Amino acid sequence: MKFKLRFFSIATAVLISSNAIADINIGVSLSLTGPGSGLGIPMQNQYKLFPKTIGGEKINLIILDDATDPGKGSSNARRFVTDDKVDLIIGSCITTVAAAMTDIASEAGTVQLAGSPVGVPAGKDKWLFRLPQSNTVMGHAVVQHMVKLGIKTVGFLGYTDAYGEQWLKEITPQFEKAGIKLIATERFARTDSGVTPQALKLNAANPDAILVVATGSGAAMPELGLLDRGYKGKIYQTHAAATQDLMRVGGKAVDGTYVVSGPAVIAEQLPDSHPSKKVSIAFVQQYEKEMGPNTRNQFAGHAYDSIIALEKAIPMALKKAKPGTSEFRSALRDSLETMGRTIFSHGVMNWTASDHWGYTLETGVILKVVDGQFKVESN
Repeated sequence: MKFKLRFFSIATAVLISSNAIADINIGVSLSLTGPGSGLGIPMQNQYKLFPKTIGGEKINLIILDDATDPGKGSSNARRFVTDDKVDLIIGSCITTVAAAMTDIASEAGTVQLAGSPVGVPAGKDKWLFRLPQSNTVMGHAVVQHMVKLGIKTVGFLGYTDAYGEQWLKEITPQFEKAGIKLIATERFARTDSGVTPQALKLNAANPDAILVVATGSGAAMPELGLLDRGYKGKIYQTHAAATQDLMRVGGKAVDGTYVVSGPAVIAEQLPDSHPSKKVSIAFVQQYEKEMGPNTRNQFAGHAYDSIIALEKAIPMALKKAKPGTSEFRSALRDSLETMGRTIFSHGVMNWTASDHWGYTLETGVILKVVDGQFKVESN
């Protein structure tokens, strides 16, 4: 059967063709427009390379733009489960949008592979698996690097939404345990065009370092605001900023920035002993062959890893049930929980029934922007 991969935009909608019962239908909601497009478009690019079949069954992808809007993400998820009867949902790449989709996926008994580190209350992630590393895991790498540099005081400048809140909640106790004092906390909205008031307050506090919590191309704006107001200390960014957009928007001003990332972004710089090196290089070579040199992206890597997971879990699920059934959806969840140690481009994954994050504390890699490129910081 001929495979057809079709994409959705704001103005267009594409219908699935040949919906035979054996076909595996996957709904994908990504931020292809709006502030999150710098994360969603690379994931979309990787999904253009999605395999035509898995386990001998045809794969139909339905990709919708959620426009970086939780309401739109919720609408997409509702369509997936009611109209398209998907076997799996992937998305979104933005935390707030993924969170808006979670209850719908759960109610429908459909696995959601989130492309963002979305947090939900304990016990509510039965159907939710995360492709990115948890903020706790990535925060661990940030704090350990700060300790190495002798940083004693830190400021926080992050989104007012769930992504900023989760980072603040999860890294604060790590600061305390490491003896680093959080002396200033400022927040801003994704839609803000500047952070002048927040930058002035943080500069007045004068911490040794500031952690900026923002995503994609939007991560450069708050850092530039701090620099424009004369901040001279160290600046750290989260893994949602581990894209070329940081340097494209920030220019030479962001040289010297520390960014925590999964290993896929700097595949060739990994030591040969790193378990993800081979897979990370395979991702980079495939992606950049299609998209051009230096186009690799943290979130494209997450999309690549989702394919690795599905190529392992779907054949397991097919032994128990046929696609298009609730039994298959349950079997797919069980397979992801029991597929065991799996090498991703972003680290070693081992989802279990009690852990739908899966990564270990050793996952985070600290990068430094040097002459417009990411360079791995030595341990």
